[in-house]
Amino acid sequence: MNNTINHNDLAVCYPVMEHFYTLQGEGAYAGYAAYFIRLGGCDVGCVWCDVKESWDAAAHPQLSVSEMLQHVLASKTNRVVITGGEPCMYDLHALCNVLHAHGLQIHLETSGAHEIRGQFDWVTLSPKIDMPGNKIVLAENVARANEIKMPVGKAQDIEKLKQLLQQHAVTNKLIWLQPLSCKENPTKLCIEAALANNWRLSAQVHKYINIR
Repeated sequence: MNNTINHNDLAVCYPVMEHFYTLQGEGAYAGYAAYFIRLGGCDVGCVWCDVKESWDAAAHPQLSVSEMLQHVLASKTNRVVITGGEPCMYDLHALCNVLHAHGLQIHLETSGAHEIRGQFDWVTLSPKIDMPGNKIVLAENVARANEIKMPVGKAQDIEKLKQLLQQHAVTNKLIWLQPLSCKENPTKLCIEAALANNWRLSAQVHKYINIR
């Protein structure tokens, strides 16, 4: 653990919709305990978003890195997930610097629409393609991602993922298909495509076991 902390970093503030300690329900770290920090603000505009209340950054309180750190340390976890909203709308170096100085692993969940500013131990790219915000997935974010987790509601979503993977010549990353609901059709689409392409199914475990 590096105990050297820039005290200016502790004073940096971010809009925080919510923060809580729970189990990760998605992707490669499903089942692991983690402290989630959900930042407010998003300009992607997914029509099916289940946290649309996160979109307006001004609607959420500004918390300092120091305040967030105290909550994280109280949980006794060693893993923090920065999510949103779209957290990469912000420069996250200050938050990452302080969390890393306390020996914490930092995971990021992003749509890939903005430059990633900060050091992360694990990056989950969840591409949002052809959404009302008209954002594109940046090539550098595809390259930086440890896993790609595609939300799937219809067959066209799987085709968009294939196009993205081909466009960026992705061959060596974990690829997850995540049904947009627990209903039969999206889940069936994901299962069939995972089998056909040797991908993986991310079933949003937290929704099935009724935790945050």
